[in-house]
Amino acid sequence: MPDRFPGYDVLAKRHTPSWNEQTRRVIDARLAIPRTPRFFTEAEYATVEALAARIVPQPAQRPPVPVAALVDTKLLENQQDGYRDPAMPPEREAWRRGLLALDADAEAAHGAPFRALEGTQQDALLRQMEAGQLHGSAWVGLPPATFFKHRLLRDIVMAYFSHPTAWSEIGWGGPASPRGYVRMGYDARDPWEAAEAHADPAAARRKNARVG
Repeated sequence: MPDRFPGYDVLAKRHTPSWNEQTRRVIDARLAIPRTPRFFTEAEYATVEALAARIVPQPAQRPPVPVAALVDTKLLENQQDGYRDPAMPPEREAWRRGLLALDADAEAAHGAPFRALEGTQQDALLRQMEAGQLHGSAWVGLPPATFFKHRLLRDIVMAYFSHPTAWSEIGWGGPASPRGYVRMGYDARDPWEAAEAHADPAAARRKNARVG
């Protein structure tokens, strides 16, 4: 997969006017989170890693975003969304029960836990979960489609895009403190934002002339 923003690294902004000290502290703490389980068990953590690999597959040419570690830290610190679907238990309980139920279905269908399955088998189980078609007894009180949408998918995708590696990948400049963003119109960017690679160099030059 081609690099959309070649040479761009959002962390190069660390000592520029784009970020203030509070922003630097928050990002430094995020980069320093342990890559080992603290809330999950070892087995649960491995399952979250397997889930993340199917939901947000990552390119091999760069260090991966530590999605499982970010989700683990969110749950360890009990960071909550501020709302909850009435059909769902609290977040920590939902994750533990959901992983247990998924492994039970994986064992029933393939004789192995989810993390040990082939990618196509994992994808099939995730599609069934999304459609609400998993009916093992461990799902009682935890609707599989709701768990997929409100916990598994949400937490994994938000963890991925909370990390500076993902910001560099999409050309985002990170939190707008203190400088902020000025050019908010469609297809416009501030002069200090990353320029996207373009298949037509002449078109790219014209675009950069408009927004530079």
